[in-house]
Amino acid sequence: MNDQYSNFRGFAIIPLPAFRDNYLWLLRRGQDAAVVDPGDAAVVEDYLVQHGLELRAILLTHHHADHVGGVAELVARRDIPVFGPAAADIAETNRPVVEGDEAVLDRLGIRFRVLEVPGHTATHVAYLAPGILFPGDTLFSAGCGRLLGGTAAQLHASLGRLAALPEETAVYCTHEYTLANLAFAHAAEPENRERDAWETECRALRDAGRPTLPSTIERERRVNPFLRTSEPAVVEAVAAHAGKRPATSEECFAALRAWKDVF
Repeated sequence: MNDQYSNFRGFAIIPLPAFRDNYLWLLRRGQDAAVVDPGDAAVVEDYLVQHGLELRAILLTHHHADHVGGVAELVARRDIPVFGPAAADIAETNRPVVEGDEAVLDRLGIRFRVLEVPGHTATHVAYLAPGILFPGDTLFSAGCGRLLGGTAAQLHASLGRLAALPEETAVYCTHEYTLANLAFAHAAEPENRERDAWETECRALRDAGRPTLPSTIERERRVNPFLRTSEPAVVEAVAAHAGKRPATSEECFAALRAWKDVF
C-alpha cells in the first residue's frame, strides 16, 4: 500500500488493514510513528520494521478487542504514552483522557483534542486535530456503530456533534464498511444522487484495492442517513418500515439504528 496514502501538514496517515475489515491508522513523520486502535500488534510491528520506524505513541478510542488487542505486545518493549478513555479502564492506558484533554504527540508535531462520543460504547472517545478526525467506531462512512454499551440517545448526540465539525475535516473511520452501509442507505433514503455518486466512487476504489477512507464531514452530511434523520425522505422511509412516524430526529435515529441492525 502506498506509504504516502494520505498527507497532512508534513506527516503521512497510512491505513494498515487488519482482521477482516479493520484499519489501524498509522501516523508517520520522518522515522517517528503513532498508531490508532492497534488491535493486531503483528500488523503494526511488521510495518515499523519494514520501514525502520520508531513507535512513539498509541491512541485508543474504546475498549473492544479489535481496537486494543495488540497494545500489550506493542508496549512490552517500549516506554511510550498510551492515550485512552479514562472511564474505559483499559489496562495498558497510561494517559487516561476525558473530554477537553489533549493527546500531544511531540515527536510528530500533532496535538489532538479529545471528544467524548458515547453511544457505540458508553466510554468512547474521538481524537480531533485541525482537519483530522479519528472517530473510532462512532462514525463510519454512510453509517455508524452499533449500540454495544451506550444508548441511541447518546449516539445520536455524538453524531450530531461530529456532524457540526468543519466540513473539510477528514474522517478516518476504523472499518471498511462503506459499501455495506451504502446498501442500507438506499433503503433509508431511496433518492440521493450524491450518495449514488459516492457509491460509484467507492466501488472503483475497492476494485482497485484501495480503502474508501478517509471520508469528510461534508460528504457524510450529504450521504449518511444517520446524520440525516431530520430529512423528510429519511423520516418517510423509517415511518414506512416501523409502521410509526417518528416524532423527533432522535426517535428517527433510534428506529433507523434498530432497522440497520436487522438489515
